[in-house]
Amino acid sequence: MRCNNLDGMSGHGPEAAAEDDHERASHRPDGLDASRFDELDVTVLRWFVAVAEQLHFARAAQSLGIARQRLSRAVIDLEEELGTKLFVPGAQPTQLSDQGLELLEAAREIVAAAADADTGVSAQDGDRLRVGFVPGVTVTKWERIWAARYPDIRLELVPIPMREQESALREGGVDMCFVRLPIERAGLSIIPLYREVPVVVVPKDHPLSVFDQVGMAELADERMQDASDLDDAEMTMEMVAAVSGAAIVPHSIARLHHRKDLVYLTMTGVPDTEIVLAWPTEATTELIEEFVGVVRGRSERTTRSPSGQSNDKQRKGAARSSGAKSVKHAGAKQSGAKAGGKKPAGAAKGKQGAPKPGKRRGR
Repeated sequence: MRCNNLDGMSGHGPEAAAEDDHERASHRPDGLDASRFDELDVTVLRWFVAVAEQLHFARAAQSLGIARQRLSRAVIDLEEELGTKLFVPGAQPTQLSDQGLELLEAAREIVAAAADADTGVSAQDGDRLRVGFVPGVTVTKWERIWAARYPDIRLELVPIPMREQESALREGGVDMCFVRLPIERAGLSIIPLYREVPVVVVPKDHPLSVFDQVGMAELADERMQDASDLDDAEMTMEMVAAVSGAAIVPHSIARLHHRKDLVYLTMTGVPDTEIVLAWPTEATTELIEEFVGVVRGRSERTTRSPSGQSNDKQRKGAARSSGAKSVKHAGAKQSGAKAGGKKPAGAAKGKQGAPKPGKRRGR
């Protein structure tokens, strides 16, 4: 199974020639249209600020808990939307352009204002749910179902580095989180979701690349790269590509950091990794139970969910009320019959007691 190129930052790589400082200063493009800043996506601005402050795409992507390719694509799209370069093409190390510096100042204010607004909203009402997820977990499906089922309740999806998955839960950074085991289970409610097959990542021209799957015996003589820190998986892939060797990672991590010069093969004889949904047991709320229902595939009206139980109670209450009215109505009819006494025999027989007209005989 082959992978695509990880580096999507065309124009930001070392292969581009750096412009002359004096010429760049004398040909400085016009400033940005500040009136458009408020129309920009706050999440993208937050990502841009991370790159602009760290001046390193890989480190910024790691701190944000997203793939570098995704971050690079977002910056390119932002540049296209604004019609200017935010980083100096070809500069090593990464360097902000004049327009990038201008945007950075405005972006910090917009991101800070958005954070203050979120704090105000959460202080006024609790109609939001913060769900974290570690690298490799895809939450798009559940986000879509939640938005369709509970459009008035905000679902905040927060990327969480694996090294912070437990602290994010125990310190209130998120309400619940998709985590990769192992994790200390004390005080946590945990729902198993799925297991991930491990894969070994090797260079595209490696002798093992022709196989569909390999075992540990085939890797006995290989230079194995340390892949224990999955938050640093991108650097692990860089090492495999640069000095050859191999690295064993979960399948989703290999896909997240795919490169066209590497391939990954299914491993045999190596334990799977498990993804679970976890949250502090004492902090269980109705919203958390509803999200658990979404993840487990329960329908909206199932009686196992809090909203379903509420609807079921309402239906049962309505049924009891309707039944009581029927009994009361039947009792009233019986009471009326007793009060009126027996009906005359003719009346009792109804139509059957009336003489039937005879058929007319022919001549």
